[in-house]
Order: sequence, then structure tokens, then C-alpha cells
Amino acid sequence: MTAPLLSELPYSEDSAALFTPWAERPWAVFLDSGPPHGRQGRYDILAADPYATLVTQGNDTEIRYAAGLAEDRSSSEDPFLLLKQCLGATVATQNSLPFCGGAIGYFGYDLARRLENLPTHSVNAEHIPDMIIGLYDWAVVVDHQEKRSWLVAQGRDPRSAARWPELLRAFSQVQTVAWQPHSFRVLGEVQSNLPRERYAKAFAGIQRYIREGDCYQVNLAQRFAAPCQGSPWYAYHQLRRLNCAPFSAYLNHPQVQTLCSSPERFLQVRNGVVETKPIKGTRPRGFDAASDLAQAQALRNSPKDQAENLMIVDLLRNDLGKNCQPGSVHVPTLFDVESFATVHHLVSTVRGKLADGTHALDLLRGCFPGGSITGAPKVRAMQIIEELEPHRRGIYCGAIGYVGFDGNMDTNIAIRTLVHSGSLGDSASRRLSNQTIRFWAGGGIVADSVMEEEYRECYAKASALLTLLQQSRREAESP
Repeated sequence: MTAPLLSELPYSEDSAALFTPWAERPWAVFLDSGPPHGRQGRYDILAADPYATLVTQGNDTEIRYAAGLAEDRSSSEDPFLLLKQCLGATVATQNSLPFCGGAIGYFGYDLARRLENLPTHSVNAEHIPDMIIGLYDWAVVVDHQEKRSWLVAQGRDPRSAARWPELLRAFSQVQTVAWQPHSFRVLGEVQSNLPRERYAKAFAGIQRYIREGDCYQVNLAQRFAAPCQGSPWYAYHQLRRLNCAPFSAYLNHPQVQTLCSSPERFLQVRNGVVETKPIKGTRPRGFDAASDLAQAQALRNSPKDQAENLMIVDLLRNDLGKNCQPGSVHVPTLFDVESFATVHHLVSTVRGKLADGTHALDLLRGCFPGGSITGAPKVRAMQIIEELEPHRRGIYCGAIGYVGFDGNMDTNIAIRTLVHSGSLGDSASRRLSNQTIRFWAGGGIVADSVMEEEYRECYAKASALLTLLQQSRREAESP
């Protein structure tokens, strides 16, 4: 292990331009807070070339290391425990940056099968790992508030020091890319696995369970999918313009590419302070300023949406309490309205203090998956989701983010997320190979939910992603 490294870089308002030369490298990752298209986020994090990777599928986790660092191995142990072991002892950092090296990747929704006893009814059409995490010694951190950028390394990987001059040169210049026409194309109709009649039947099933006392709320989602060809990084460029969001991400893993524009924080740990910001309650944006304000006010004052939000706040207070200091969990903000590109959301904030001797991954495990996208009570809601949704969720409604060597963590709820996979090779073959892109949209069903309103809400949440895929299809069909 070598000493930590820290060097300031020239600031760039658009971190996507910095990341573009790295975007098609396997294991390149970009945690994107939105600028210049949005101003709600602050920090971007870019990294590549992890010195170790963890890939979990079913009961097995493959742990692989860069040549000469350690022996590759596989394990059937708890993936959260394995990741904690690989991160090693928590280290103090000498700066205020949110990330100075550590784990970045995704924890798929179906990782919950390692934590809870769930039935098996839905089809696994994803065929991707339940968890993919890289351990990154170096990263670029961009602070859009202070307008400063940094290259950091913790010193866990001896290659970092040798590569430091090269990395400084690479990230000291912004490269522009001239995209070719049809860089990403959708080749067929975008199809839902829950068209209106099937959605109505699933909705009725949830209402029956609520009446019978099984649950109070269940999140019901439909899956949209289409064949495609081309560069998923180009598609992400278009997505961040259409639907910029503070917890966005682009992850280029060998098995799958994740294009996320999530508005929702799942769990943050910063110097022992824990925060979660569940979203429950949605209205589409208005067509003009007056109608937009009316939509926001209707959401803020809706008894139904407030009750739905409060159910999840109570669930998360309980989840945080498993790993926070007794008496520290509180709700500083209840029923706040936050506005995004296509929708208004009702958002509450729950905070606590991480218990002494507790790791951020213990907190993540104890809260996983997020209550805002399951329902209440959580385990029964997940069992009903498994019964009524035709396909496994995969990455959708899992979490994307980082867990640092310093014990800090920030993760999102993986909603508004496109998942791309297929026969992948180098960038040239990728443009020719058979690929699929898909996403999900859903909402919480409660006793007084109305089927048509819930069905329309799915499409309000999906509007930006549908627009992207429909535009890409029209481009594919044009000369």
C-alpha cells in the first residue's frame, strides 16, 4: 500500500465530456449529479480500472483482482459481508471530498433473495448479475458548487502512483465527440409486460390483499423493452438532457450497461450521519407556469399522497433504527415537494446517527431494498410483487452508488433507469450485435388508489425514457 494522492484538476462544467474517452472501457463508472442540465446535484465521481471486482449471481460471488495483487476466489458468503471484507479497515481522509476511493457499482433488487425468503414466480429475463461492484483506488471528483475538480487515490493499488502523470494529463483536457448519425437506434416497438388489462388484473389482486389485511401498500411496476443497436453511452447523453436528475449514473460493466436518471436518494452516510429521502407521491409537470404550480400544490395537499408517503417514512424509520444510535432517528422534513424534468414528487427526509462500530454496509443491508419501492410491510409486499409482476426486476429498484474506504456512502434508488445488454464486444461489434434495452415504471398501490390514475402515473414517470426510445426508433427508420 502506498500513500494517498491528491491533485487538483481544471474544472469542467460538464463531466460527461471528461468521461467520454473512458466510457467504453469495461468497468468505467460515472456517478452523475446532473450539471450542466440540472442544478440540484453537487458532486460527480468518475472512475475506471478497478483493482478488484465482485460479481454476485445467485448464491455465488466471484472476486477477481488485478494481476499480482491477490488470488481470485469465489464464495457463497453474504455479498454485503464479502464487500465489507474487501474494503478493509476504515481509513480517515485528510480532505472534505465525498469519495477518496472505494466501491462503486450496483446492488440489484433481486439481491434481496439473499436476505429474505421470497417465492419464485416471475421470469428472470435479465440474465445479469445480482450485484456488480468494482473497487477503485483512483477517481475524479468534480464539485460543481465550488467549481473545482480533484484526482484522488487512496494507495490501495500500487499501479496508481505509476499512472498518476498519465491520469493528470488525461483529465486535464476536455474532449468533444462528433457523434455519428444513428449512434444508438431502437429497432422495434417498445412493449410493456403489463398492458392495461393485465395491469388492471394485478391492481385488483393488490386491492384484494389490502382488504384481507396482508398489506397496506404495494409498489406495482411494469417493464418496457425494445431491441436496439449502437452505443449505450450515446443514449445516456440523450437521457441526461431529457431527464437530468441528481442521482444519475452510467455504469459500463462487461455484462450490462446501466443508464440511470434517478431523482431519489436511498442512503447516505457522511461522517456517521445517515440520511434517506423517500419519494412517494407524483404529479406530472404542467404545460405552463400556472398549471405547473397547481399540480405541485395539489400534490403537497393530497391526503392520499401524504398517507402513502408517511407509511414509507415509518418503514424507513424502523429500517434505520436497526443500525442507528437509539433515539437518533428523526424526520426533519415531511411532505416536501421537489420538481424534476417531467414530474413533481412528494419527498420526506429521515436522518439518524450510525451506531458505534457499525459499517455503512450494515446499514445498507438492513434497509435493502428501499421501502419506497416495495411497500408495507416490506417482506409481504415483496412476496406480492413476485407473484404479480411477470418479470424479475434486476437492477430496477435496487441501489447504485459508492461505499468509500473512509466509511462514507451514497446510494440511490435505481428508478428511471435503462438497462442495456446483449452480445457485447468492442465498440465496433457492439454496433452490430443484437441488444436489448429495457426499463420499468410503477407506483405504490393503497386502499384508495384508482386503477386508471395509477396506470397513467406509470407513464408520467416513464415519459422521458419513452421519449428517448421513441425518438431513437424514429431515427432508425429515417434515411
